[in-house]
Amino acid sequence: MITAQEIQSIKQRFSIIGNSPLLNHAIQVAMQAAPTEMTVLITGESGSGKESFSKIIHSLSLRKHGKFIAINCGAIPEGTIDSELFGHEKGSFTGAHEARKGYFEVTDGGSIFLDEIGEMPLGTQARLLRVLENGEFIKVGSSKVLKTNVRVIAATNVNLIKAVEKGEFREDLYYRLNTVPIYVPPLRERGEDVALLFRKFTTDFSEKYKVKPVSLDEDAKKALMKFPFPGNIRQLKNIAEQISLLEQEREIDGATLIRYLPADQVRLPALLANSGGSQEFSDFSEREILYKVLFDMKKDMNDLKKLVLETYQNGSLSSNIMSKHQTLFEDLDTPKSFEDSKPSSQSSNLPIVLDHQQHAKEDMDDYDDESIEDIIHEEDDNSLSLEKKEKEMIIRALRKHNNKRKYAANDLGISERTLYRKIKQYDIE
Repeated sequence: MITAQEIQSIKQRFSIIGNSPLLNHAIQVAMQAAPTEMTVLITGESGSGKESFSKIIHSLSLRKHGKFIAINCGAIPEGTIDSELFGHEKGSFTGAHEARKGYFEVTDGGSIFLDEIGEMPLGTQARLLRVLENGEFIKVGSSKVLKTNVRVIAATNVNLIKAVEKGEFREDLYYRLNTVPIYVPPLRERGEDVALLFRKFTTDFSEKYKVKPVSLDEDAKKALMKFPFPGNIRQLKNIAEQISLLEQEREIDGATLIRYLPADQVRLPALLANSGGSQEFSDFSEREILYKVLFDMKKDMNDLKKLVLETYQNGSLSSNIMSKHQTLFEDLDTPKSFEDSKPSSQSSNLPIVLDHQQHAKEDMDDYDDESIEDIIHEEDDNSLSLEKKEKEMIIRALRKHNNKRKYAANDLGISERTLYRKIKQYDIE
């Protein structure tokens, strides 16, 4: 049984920062697999630190005194990757002026880390499978079978199952590689590790640039935790270096930090994974967010139907009707309020509903009064559960942030003005 102290020792040895459960589990699996001769497949997003796990496995294995080579399969041209991995004979192709040993021959008795294995060409995959099955390979331009004793550790940031379905990756090779799977979590699933890593990077950069280390206030920490970091640790390190070098103030607030976060990568806070690293959302589930969006759409449609119905029943679109349904058009850029509008057949500033008033009346003639009432009651009944859901979400958000409307509105993904209107609408104390 691997203890927490042993895991912590590995973190210190390989400079791994963080305490999230997913990260600790990945390290534990790597430590358990290291003494064996099993092939390991490390999966995770680009920049999440997969290469560090390959070094852990090699350093704790019986091959630790042998050679270790890390190769990025996606960085080697397709025409030369076979030569790089398995070697070639003199004159085997144009430019082959002398024989060359490949990585599998050089690392005999050691370990080889094949990063971005999903980018490997199909022909090379067949050669790799033979090495894994029999420990045999043939140099390019040769017919002589050579032997090697190499442990393969592979990594990828793509879904190999989907690649197999598309015919881009060999199924037999996938199952041969995936003997011991290790999942390295992305930064957004590691919770408080983001702040720990940021502090580590800024401390390192302060020493490098001979400046005082920066620190984050509470708003900045919240903004950092909510950012999804699609570039993972590499992106966080880049941002930490920019702030350390460019900012004059050493205490960074939320507004300053946000300037360094790409706006097109910001997501709704409610859709981020929680600090424990599970796939469930922290406070509001995706379903609840969808309920909110559907509720707003449903409410607008109900208001529009009622507006058309009242227009039909009254024979005209009076200022009283417009005022009653003002919220339906609150996002329109109108120069005057509906209360100030005077009913006039010459008015051209009213919403486009006026232009279709006659068509609406003709369409409503297809229904009798009883059918119209059924439609209204049906829409009202369907709205009740959604109204209740929205009210519950608002109350939960306010409780979470101690009735601070600004932060509650941010969590709900709406403006403070809209939140204030909803509080009055639902009579929330």
